[in-house]
Amino acid sequence: MKVLVSVKRAVDYNVRIQVKPDGSGVVTEGVKHSMNPFDEIAMEEAVRLKEKGKLTEIIAITVGGAKSEETLRSALAFGADRAIHIKEEGEIQPLTAAKALAAAFKAEGAQLFIAGKQAIDDDANQTGQMIASLLDLPQATFASKVELDGNKAVVTREVDAGLETLEVDLPAIITADLRLNEPRYLKLPDIMKAKKKPIDVKSFASLGVTPGAGLKTTKTSAPPKRSKGIVVKTVDELVAALKAKGLV
Repeated sequence: MKVLVSVKRAVDYNVRIQVKPDGSGVVTEGVKHSMNPFDEIAMEEAVRLKEKGKLTEIIAITVGGAKSEETLRSALAFGADRAIHIKEEGEIQPLTAAKALAAAFKAEGAQLFIAGKQAIDDDANQTGQMIASLLDLPQATFASKVELDGNKAVVTREVDAGLETLEVDLPAIITADLRLNEPRYLKLPDIMKAKKKPIDVKSFASLGVTPGAGLKTTKTSAPPKRSKGIVVKTVDELVAALKAKGLV
């Protein structure tokens, strides 16, 4: 069974995001980037499933510019067998990425697509669902447990009311939530081996995808600074303070 795992290059989660002075976006130049944390979890799950004998080949895939190759090398170090780089510079919106990933999934004839539930740069939480819609395939989002049984996948997913278990036929799309697993620490020998693994470079044109910008960001601004708190000694003071702010 062949699986595609989407990995995105995003600003590292330890970086304090700064808004550009002109409000046109956030500062990305000279800022540390790494694999999107939810995609790390997706990759780790694919490797674990292969170690259990449930998968035969793991293909890491990304959509992005030349620097995204670093992310693919990290995925190969995790245990991916090969990688596909859909190379495109500039902003790539979720629907465009979904169309490219869906086309690659179809071309590879894979039975499973695993991705992080969202990327921490835009928090859109759209791409996995869009891929499922474009391919007319079942989906199981926000997965906290994945089990493969023949041509079916049993997925425990996190919902507002607790946990929900779904059984979906393969091929299917699964998006990984935070508690699915804890990604392994990459060892130097695995990082060195990853440098020799193949990366297949593709373009939107080769996949029959026309990039488009359906959304336009008009302004980016930092959240307002929190006002200084006050200390109240009694419940009456608390109620009075809440009333003064129009909260009760």
